[in-house]
Amino acid sequence: MPALYDLSSGGGREYQCLLAAEPWVNTLPSTSKYSNFIVYVDESGDHGMQTLDRNYPVFVLAFCAFHKRHYCEKVIPALQNFKFTHMGHDLIGLHELEIRKEKGAFSGLFMSREHKNAFLEELTCIIEASNFVLISCVVDKASLREKQGTGHNPYHLALGFCLETLYEFLQEKNQQGALTHVIFERRGKREDNELELEFRRMCGGANRWGIQLPFDIVFATKQVNSTGLQLADLVARPIGMSFLRAGQGNRAFDVLKRKFYCSGGRSKVGEGFENWGLKLFPSPESEKPR
Repeated sequence: MPALYDLSSGGGREYQCLLAAEPWVNTLPSTSKYSNFIVYVDESGDHGMQTLDRNYPVFVLAFCAFHKRHYCEKVIPALQNFKFTHMGHDLIGLHELEIRKEKGAFSGLFMSREHKNAFLEELTCIIEASNFVLISCVVDKASLREKQGTGHNPYHLALGFCLETLYEFLQEKNQQGALTHVIFERRGKREDNELELEFRRMCGGANRWGIQLPFDIVFATKQVNSTGLQLADLVARPIGMSFLRAGQGNRAFDVLKRKFYCSGGRSKVGEGFENWGLKLFPSPESEKPR
């Protein structure tokens, strides 16, 4: 089976217009109560520590930060048009697991291997052409259990890194004085309550600066069919696979490299994102602190 988002045949050229939009070059302070950015979050893998999946012993949390104007004017229409073209309507949610294993709405969608490859190539092109900043944390659960036992919650560890890094990104854009909403998909009442409690604890001052972070949490159900949440779902697993199969070709991750928040700014996209926009926890012994 090909990589989830394969660009090898150059599909989806109609989406190249997205590349022309560079909405966050404007770093003027926000004059609104709300920031210019909206953040969508999804995870890949199980955050439990008692058992490990031998095939996927990691937990990945991915934050996708979009400039609202670009998101409304470019990203949403591109994905809606994609759905109408390939599925005839826009009510199907694009979920990585269902696409990869051809389950649910995708069980009878693809007429041939070539059809599926064309679908994946065009979807990859939309992701590549969409401007968003990616912040992610990969928790190596086996290493964490070996070094620190089973008392830590990988979701909470990853959440702390991603929220702090998001704040640094918003500082760069002079948006730290306005409220930014962070959108999560509902998982279950108990899990959602635990997540909201930890989110508000961190934003209330339990962070490395000891300050209040200007974020608010919003939960959405799958029925909302959010474009941003679907894109976050699509990027999370390729990040985990880049760690588990380091050194192997990963075309999906090659596209994502240029999305990560990085140390060199816009002139260095695709470089300097390790331990910056992409965090591995526990940190490798050789990794230098930020």
